[in-house]
Amino acid sequence: MQLYKHLFIDLDDTLWDIHRNSKECLVEIYNDYGYNKLYETFEDYNNVYMPSNHHLWGLYRNGTINKDELIVERFLVPIREFGIDDAVYAKKLSDDFLERTTLKTRLVDGTMDLLEYLKPKYQMHILSNGFREVQYKKIENSGLKPYFEKIILSDDAGVNKPHPEFFTYAFEQTKADPTEALMIGDSWDADILGAYNSNIHQMWFNPEELQPKDFTPTYCVKTLEEIKKIL
Repeated sequence: MQLYKHLFIDLDDTLWDIHRNSKECLVEIYNDYGYNKLYETFEDYNNVYMPSNHHLWGLYRNGTINKDELIVERFLVPIREFGIDDAVYAKKLSDDFLERTTLKTRLVDGTMDLLEYLKPKYQMHILSNGFREVQYKKIENSGLKPYFEKIILSDDAGVNKPHPEFFTYAFEQTKADPTEALMIGDSWDADILGAYNSNIHQMWFNPEELQPKDFTPTYCVKTLEEIKKIL
């Protein structure tokens, strides 16, 4: 008997390769906005941008900052020391960056093969903290839309993963029973801890083979291909 009926699947860095897609966009921003005159190399710029971006996303997930603060601050941090501290400028830059990301279609290795395998067996739903105006375009342009019944976004839920209310909202939208659902994602804090605290089985996509914290997830895989051996 099949254990699960519903698969809740994260989008960014589980299916859509946010690392490589976003880096391509950041390189374009670095060149097009003249940041090559501020930083000697792109890596110098990225080494300031990326740690700050990760920190800000953590604050956003926890509800410490809102969406507008996140998208403005992450682009001001690398240029503030050069005397640029204009929120309107940063918002326009962010809009440009986010629009560029929607045109990038690189997927994590094995994504389409896995979805083809899972589609006949499960009802699949995207669960993402990404922004509404971006995620739908990314899903459409990357060819992912036909595989999913529902797209559940934090913008619509009003809270982010890992908040329990996000998962409650997902249950309501999908009519899924928590005992028949499995959360698949790469983020320990957002996906795995969030699902665990909402009494959903978890599958941690963990290509870097990091050590779990506090508990052992239901499943742990290094590649998407391994999921086919479990489901």
